[in-house]
Amino acid sequence: MAFSGASSITQTTRFYHYRDGIPEKRKDRPLKNDSFMKQHTFFSEPPGNQFFLVSKLVLIFLIGALTSCAHHHGPRDIAEYIQALERPERDEYQKPDEVVAALSLQPGMIIADIGAGSGYFTRRLVSQVGTQGKVYAVDVEEKMLDYNRQILERLGQANQTTFILANPDDPQLPSHQIDLVFVCDAYHHLTNHPVYFAKVREALTSQGRVVIIDFYHDERSGQLNFPKHHLVPREQVLQDMKQAGYHLVREHKFLPKQYFLEFSPQ
Repeated sequence: MAFSGASSITQTTRFYHYRDGIPEKRKDRPLKNDSFMKQHTFFSEPPGNQFFLVSKLVLIFLIGALTSCAHHHGPRDIAEYIQALERPERDEYQKPDEVVAALSLQPGMIIADIGAGSGYFTRRLVSQVGTQGKVYAVDVEEKMLDYNRQILERLGQANQTTFILANPDDPQLPSHQIDLVFVCDAYHHLTNHPVYFAKVREALTSQGRVVIIDFYHDERSGQLNFPKHHLVPREQVLQDMKQAGYHLVREHKFLPKQYFLEFSPQ
């Protein structure tokens, strides 16, 4: 999730055609790579091979984005960021299956994945809520949402997902509808946390929760591929959330590099 610049506020459900790595709005045309994709048998793989599907799509997205690097700086950044988010070794410390199990999700729940990025957790959350549930994939970077959508379309899960191109200071969630707000590795991208999460509180149902997972700011997070100076200490998160009107209800400690906190409104 990249909260480095302002984006227009909109709920995006558009399809895009790519030219020089930049998406164009096209409602009546398939993606430029779509004919190429359909010619390759890996898109007909069964659901059990989702890892290979995601890996192939990462490669295709990277090729399309990197071809424009000589003229556009942004696509290279986004492509490299997606590659980092989807690298297989992330599973070793992120433990996504254990994280999802700890959330105690139920079919029919409505979840907001704030800072959804490449969809690393979005597609896992969608799988848990079933056809009666919904996941709001929220990000401030449109190309991230485009990539996330492409993955979910190929997995047949896009109909259960709403993609929100949000403002850096407002996730633009519907009022009183969200059962769980999930924020993984995105808290440190946000600013003015008490104000931001006061807005999030307005989106929660009466039993709604907020889950925050992020890297420790000290040696516990080990070596990262970005500077640690802008990471937010666990203790500061607790203070911010208290100021925003929440209390800590649960803490999971099985992640080696990250804190995993659950909050409910006071």
